[in-house]
Amino acid sequence: MTRLSPGDKAPNFNLLDDHDNKVKLSDFKGQRVVLYAYPAAMTPGCTTQACDFRDSLDSLKAAGITVLGISPDKPEKLAKFRERDGLTFPLLSDPDKEVLIAYGAYGEKTMYGKKVTGVIRSTFVIDAKGKIEIAQYNVRAKGHVAKLRGELGL
Repeated sequence: MTRLSPGDKAPNFNLLDDHDNKVKLSDFKGQRVVLYAYPAAMTPGCTTQACDFRDSLDSLKAAGITVLGISPDKPEKLAKFRERDGLTFPLLSDPDKEVLIAYGAYGEKTMYGKKVTGVIRSTFVIDAKGKIEIAQYNVRAKGHVAKLRGELGL
C-alpha cells in the first residue's frame, strides 16, 4: 500500500458528492484543501469527526481552506448524513475505492485486535499547487480536528 508524504503530488479525482454533483480536485486549484477519509457515514466515530469539521469550518474557511470528506458510501447515504447532522461541506462518494487507494487510505488495518481491510481514517492537507502538505493516517475521530487546526496554526 502506497502512502503519501509531504511534497507528493495529490492524486486527482472526479467523484460525485452528496448532491450528485461531480467534484474534481482541479476545481480547487489555487486553494488549500483538507480531504479527510472516513469509513462510513452515520456511524458514531465518523459522525463525531464530521461534526468537528462542521464546527471548525468557519476558522478553516477564514484561513482559505476548503474541507472535503470522502468515503465509499453512495451519494444517497451521504445526503442523508449531511441532512441529519447539518454538514455544510461536500461529502464525496468513492464506492470503487479508487481514490481512497490512491491516497493510501484503504487497505489493511487493525480493528478491535483483528486485521481487516477497509478505509483507514486519514487526513490530507493539499496546498494551492496540488501538493500534499500534510498526510496523516490512522487518526482518531475524536479530537483530531482540534489537533489539525493546531498544526495549521488556527
